[in-house]
Amino acid sequence: MVYVFFATGFEEVEALATVDVLRRAEIDVKMIGISGNEITGGHGITVQMDAEMGSITQMENVEMMVLPGGVPGIDNLKASLDLKALISNGFKNDCYIAAICAAPSVLYDWGLIDQKKVTAYPNYLKQLDQCIQIDEAVVQDGKLITGKGVGVALEFALRLVSVLKGDAFSERLRAKMVMPTIESR
Repeated sequence: MVYVFFATGFEEVEALATVDVLRRAEIDVKMIGISGNEITGGHGITVQMDAEMGSITQMENVEMMVLPGGVPGIDNLKASLDLKALISNGFKNDCYIAAICAAPSVLYDWGLIDQKKVTAYPNYLKQLDQCIQIDEAVVQDGKLITGKGVGVALEFALRLVSVLKGDAFSERLRAKMVMPTIESR
C-alpha cells in the first residue's frame, strides 16, 4: 500500500501523476486528505480523497508514503502533527518515504533527512544545508526518494514503481506510456 498525502494548495501534476502511474502499475494507492475528504490544489483543481488523515489507524501494510510539493501545500503538510508522527514512524520502520519539489523541505524542517542525499526544487534545495544536495531529476538515498519538481513528476513516479515492482516492470510501463528516458541534470 502507498499513501499519497494531499494538503490544500498541493501541486496537482506532482500528486496526480504519481497516483496515476502507481495505479497503472497496479499498486494499491490511497489518496489521503490532510484536512478533509476533498482537497483543492494550488491551481484550483479539487480532488476527492480515498480517505482522511484522521481515519488512518494502522501502518502495517504501508510500503511507501509520498509528499507532493506545491505552495501553500507544503506549509499545510508541515502543520500536520499527525502527518509528522506518521512519517517519522515510517522512517523508523523502514518504509519508503518520497517527496518531490518543495516537499523535501517538510522532511528537512521536521529533522528527518539530515545528511541524506536529496534533490528538490532549486530554491528549496539550497535551503537543505544539512543534506547532501544533488542537482538531479530524482535522487534515492536508501529508502528516501526525492524529485526535483513538476517537470520530472512522471520520472519520479516511475522510480517509485521501480523500487516497489522492479526496474524491468518500471521500464515496461515507461514503454507503454511512450515516455522517453530523461538524463539527470
